[in-house]
Amino acid sequence: MPVIPRPGILEVSPYVGGESAATGRNRAIRLASNENPLGPSPQASAAYAALRDELHRYPDGAARALRAAIAEAHGLDAARIVCGAGSDELISLLVRAYAGPGDEVLHSAHGFLMYAIAAKTAGATPVAAPEKDLTADVGALLARVSARTRLVFLANPNNPTGSYLDGTALRRLRLGLPDQALLVIDAAYAEYVTEEDYESGAALVDEFDNVVMTRTFSKIYGLAALRLGWATGPAAVIDVLNRVRGPFNVSQAALAAGLAALGDGVHVDRSRRHNSRWRAWFAAQMADIGLQAYPSVGNFLLVRFPTDATRAAPAALRALKENGILVRDMVAYGLPECLRITIGDEGDMRDAAAALTLFMAAGATRTGA
Repeated sequence: MPVIPRPGILEVSPYVGGESAATGRNRAIRLASNENPLGPSPQASAAYAALRDELHRYPDGAARALRAAIAEAHGLDAARIVCGAGSDELISLLVRAYAGPGDEVLHSAHGFLMYAIAAKTAGATPVAAPEKDLTADVGALLARVSARTRLVFLANPNNPTGSYLDGTALRRLRLGLPDQALLVIDAAYAEYVTEEDYESGAALVDEFDNVVMTRTFSKIYGLAALRLGWATGPAAVIDVLNRVRGPFNVSQAALAAGLAALGDGVHVDRSRRHNSRWRAWFAAQMADIGLQAYPSVGNFLLVRFPTDATRAAPAALRALKENGILVRDMVAYGLPECLRITIGDEGDMRDAAAALTLFMAAGATRTGA
């Protein structure tokens, strides 16, 4: 007789990342996972390579050097920073530490899938609040807070919609929450945002004792393969995270590459400028062929397709894949009419735009439009 897992585990649908290979193609154009097309900083790559003869050494379990650098870069207290194997690990640890059977974990309807998955694996109940124009709705979130709410997750900017809440809305959300609810602001894409009214959440962390901000090195820093993230929050919450995380949860290579990447502001600025330019260009191309690309401050665009079968999102997904272009379907996010398309390099974006132009033209011919 098989060993039975804890109740609810088998009801969890595993997270499925974006595809990375196209059948029959030596090279795929990878626009499914919000990776930085410029890659990591050369300094980070060099730091990683320098450790090839140190693989027998354990890393610094406290990540002291990296935490100090993060604190200096962002004006934070290093003692109130914890590093993790990607921000995904920190999200899971927060749920595991603060929620369980009978508790609720609140998030917006089209928020990052890991919030609900983490809640279910901890035995808690995920609660989704409807959004307004594909943007988190503070009023709707607060209306769904109950005595059982233990955590409130807000991706800001949000993946996959690309929308964000400004600093005023963030503050309103925090002020409306009861003391027992921990607000977790997932700012994985913060470095891409150029809007002046954007607030990453760091100021709220300093002001309140129930706000945590998570960040990642996977996006603009281009270190997705190394799994490196961090969080800052109240001293008591950081203490809890240090108690529940593994003693060596971040590899030496990740720590070294992250430290080097953090010091290469030129690469970060270049990545941000590239993203802004080609995101705007691709959105304009989509408008020209009759597709709606929702406003985004991240390194991706959410594109809505028509409802007729010949031009619908599933057909577009297949057509792009046949051309070796991998994008992300949004069925799991409750947006089956959309595809999420990462901003790649210039060639990637031109190829994707050309493929979608041909796809829409062929669909129009078939439907007689």
